[in-house]
Amino acid sequence: MANSNTKVIIDIKDLSISFAGQKIIEAFSLQVAYGEKVTITGRSGAGKSTILRCLQGFMQPEAGSIHIAGKPLTPDTVWAMRASLAYVAQEPDLGTGGVREIIERPFNYRANHSLKANLSRLPEYFEIFNLPLDLLDKEIALLSGGEKQRVALICAILLDRHIFLLDEVASALDQTNYQAVAKYFFSRRDLTVLSVFHEPAKYDFSDRVVELPYYSRGG
Repeated sequence: MANSNTKVIIDIKDLSISFAGQKIIEAFSLQVAYGEKVTITGRSGAGKSTILRCLQGFMQPEAGSIHIAGKPLTPDTVWAMRASLAYVAQEPDLGTGGVREIIERPFNYRANHSLKANLSRLPEYFEIFNLPLDLLDKEIALLSGGEKQRVALICAILLDRHIFLLDEVASALDQTNYQAVAKYFFSRRDLTVLSVFHEPAKYDFSDRVVELPYYSRGG
């Protein structure tokens, strides 16, 4: 539970979800404060990734509510809310083409034109995340899983997202690169992170760990 004196940025109340007649999540509540780093853990099938999908509006709960920055998440508000969210998956789908092209592509959209100057910080972020700059000239298909994860994180950072939903995003990283990612997010107290991790070694990524109970398979 977030401290009463802090601003709550993610507020999940009494969330209940079933899939194919099987209960996955029942009356789950969670408050995440502005700038807080929270990890959700639990058995496979407990519904960790399902919660991230609900926060993006891709799955509707049977009961309960979600508020982001004080506003209810509804079919009418979801598109505007996604502009502040960054979802990075365990296996990011970055499309096809060169790495530089993929990173620059979102800035061609009208909604992101004003952020184009952020691309000048690419060398800085490549250094922070231990990526060689010549990776920009490679095809995305040639990158390792860990390289793709870090490129996806850099894309989201450059787009000035403020809430990060990370689904096993460090699964392909060795300890050195994992620590580089964790150190960066802890240094950014203006960024809120809700992450999903299975490995206990990854829990130091967060200020707080929340364990989901297991009801059924399929989460």
